[in-house]
Amino acid sequence: MIELEGVPELIDPVMVAAFEGWNDAGDAASTAVAHLDREWKGEVFAALDAEDYYDFQVNRPTVWLDNGVRKITWPTTRLSVVRVGGEKPRDLVLVRGIEPSMRWRSFCNELLGFAHELGVELVVVLGALLGDTPHTRPVPVSGVTSDPDLARSMDLEETKYEGPTGIVGILQEACTHAGVPAVSLWAAVPHYVSQPPNPKATLALLNRLEDLIDLRIPLGELPEDARAWQVGVDQLAAEDSEVAEYVQSLEEARDTAELPEASGEAIAREFERYLRRRDGGPAGPGGPGLATDGGDTAYLRDNPGGQARPAKPSRPETETDDGGPAKASGEDAEADTDGKPDDDSDD
Repeated sequence: MIELEGVPELIDPVMVAAFEGWNDAGDAASTAVAHLDREWKGEVFAALDAEDYYDFQVNRPTVWLDNGVRKITWPTTRLSVVRVGGEKPRDLVLVRGIEPSMRWRSFCNELLGFAHELGVELVVVLGALLGDTPHTRPVPVSGVTSDPDLARSMDLEETKYEGPTGIVGILQEACTHAGVPAVSLWAAVPHYVSQPPNPKATLALLNRLEDLIDLRIPLGELPEDARAWQVGVDQLAAEDSEVAEYVQSLEEARDTAELPEASGEAIAREFERYLRRRDGGPAGPGGPGLATDGGDTAYLRDNPGGQARPAKPSRPETETDDGGPAKASGEDAEADTDGKPDDDSDD
């Protein structure tokens, strides 16, 4: 029995989830949810029992000092809630954690229990995959769902993917079978520069989420971080002629594939986003897209805003045709079998 004492009645709640690990290339998805939690000062109201779902030899707890007192942070999944102000206030339930090591069905059922008790109207799961996409072009973001009616009403792809999947795919299917509308948003991260952070991919996910739920998201320094990231990768790629040539071939393939779309709906979407942000005004206290009063969360956070110099891109290699995420489409989004980010949580 899930009891949510202290959580107020929510307004048109949407659950937004992301998980570190296999479906989080460049940490783009988990950093996006961390950004929402930080900007809107999310209040943690629940944490899943780490012993039920995690192998601590794979995802190890960390020890830290709090005013000289040693404390332990256990790897788990936490839920927080934010109330977004503006003319049409609504609430977001943020789910941020690590892909579980075991008992995936129980894990999803527990999250769905929270969604049911809170009256969640839509679940959006964020993911990021490695793909053959150039870092110099806009990050492709695919929106997919298993619900044909939802695909038509929200202009999404109906997923037809078959193959290995992660917790993102499992949670989406669990929602579908439980009758909860669910969408997955996938950002494609260049496989030759997969090291986190990737603020450009995080920004692309937040822009797509903004369009999906019709909500203005304060971006803070993320656009500037994304530009700095691209400049840094440009400089590193220029130092290696083979990488520069490979990036150019990806650019040509991408431009050729997207030429018909460039003159249609893509431009219209960008223009609508520009108008929405201009009319909404700057993010500030009491302005659109800001949370009401709320304290900082009480658990140890990652530092998604920390800027690190991108590592030197690896030399491009020919990928095997084994279902890996060579394309940034909904059908290929989950097949990240051989190209996951280097992260202890992926093992």
